[in-house]
Amino acid sequence: MAAVPSPGDPSVADEEHHDVHFENTDAGASKTYPQQAGTIRKNAYIVIRGRPCKVADVSTSKTGKHGHAKCVFVGIDIFTGKKMEDLTPSSHNCDVPHVTRQDYTLLDVSDDGFVSLMTEGGDTKDDLTLPKGTDEADKLAAQIKADFDAGKELIVSVLSAMGEEAICAVKTSNVQ
Repeated sequence: MAAVPSPGDPSVADEEHHDVHFENTDAGASKTYPQQAGTIRKNAYIVIRGRPCKVADVSTSKTGKHGHAKCVFVGIDIFTGKKMEDLTPSSHNCDVPHVTRQDYTLLDVSDDGFVSLMTEGGDTKDDLTLPKGTDEADKLAAQIKADFDAGKELIVSVLSAMGEEAICAVKTSNVQ
């Protein structure tokens, strides 16, 4: 007859350690993916100092006496417009952000700058504001407001990367 283990028995403690609970899970989709530095070209996207940037210029030095060829990236932050630089050996991996662009129909512009957008599926999206922060963004915001006030039906393009979103372009709808 088998003995019933007591609570102080080491075999009971081992079984308790295997009872693992996971409280939160996600789909596992990463905000970035690795790409070899030597393969990244102008107008591509790259992460510099934790920010998603569009590559404005890339130059590669020759292999030196002490090893690797180096890539110098000059990027423009796609949300703030700030210029950033990074130096990486060409054989090493860099993070590249997953950047998506989605079009929405503009439903409303509030006085505090928030916009109400409609997806293709008919759902509303109310968590974005008019672009601001750079001269180009301020001009785009003024154009959106003026065209909306004039009664034009507008389609706005929203750029998404690394958990951030911003309106990056506007066009008038052909549907009347």
